[in-house]
Amino acid sequence: MEFKLANKNVFVSAASTGIGKAVAKLFLTENCNVTICSSKIDKLEKTSSELNVLNNGKIHFVKCDINNLDEIENAVKSAEEKFGTIDILVNNCGGPAPGFFDDLDEAKWKQGFDQVLMSAVRFTRLVLPKMKAQKWGRIINITSISVKQPIDNLLLSNAFRSGVTAFSKTLSNQVGQFNITVNNVAPGLTLTGRLHELAEIRAKQAKVSKDEMLKKMAADIPLKRLAQPEEIASTVVYLASEIGGYINGQTIVVDGGFNKSTY
Repeated sequence: MEFKLANKNVFVSAASTGIGKAVAKLFLTENCNVTICSSKIDKLEKTSSELNVLNNGKIHFVKCDINNLDEIENAVKSAEEKFGTIDILVNNCGGPAPGFFDDLDEAKWKQGFDQVLMSAVRFTRLVLPKMKAQKWGRIINITSISVKQPIDNLLLSNAFRSGVTAFSKTLSNQVGQFNITVNNVAPGLTLTGRLHELAEIRAKQAKVSKDEMLKKMAADIPLKRLAQPEEIASTVVYLASEIGGYINGQTIVVDGGFNKSTY
């Protein structure tokens, strides 16, 4: 199957580890020019070095705290100076603070708002004018299964990732005429650092080991296993491709059947 992505310029946020890193890696195998960003420069340098082996000269990295508008602007400028107009934007971020309502103060709500919703809005605002001018673009947001089936102790993620979903659907109606698609990929339980963190919290509450909790999580999924980051990345790359070009305004759930709803 030919994705026809060679030499497209891709920007992936929060991509030094986990799903973001897997997304960047898969785009590199499609011969794209890929910029990654993260707030942790040491992890960025390590990831960039690893990925550069796959496709020398096609990977670029820039330090960026996605809670900070100035740093977002600098990251986009750096990517454009390196490769040119961004053709494909993948809005990814780590999960906001877990917790129930009484655990979350004003500061955590503000941080979650900037981290999840406003980072997607800000990156999109910066790349959209040039996508419109060239009449081609892909905007793909990594959200969560929580937009379909809220998770009790992830209130901030439930709230703000649902906001990203509504933002994306509305935007897709406005920019489709420019041959720009806007979609979301909603991962289920995926083996990332975030999942290990959540498993640790739940394990302490249940007074079991983290490994036991991970096995319990997997047992609740019809496929009886947790996802690998690469399985999420493959959906992202498909949505970015020419053959996925008629999918617009959708949220694609990649969860092994965990979501119990019929839509």
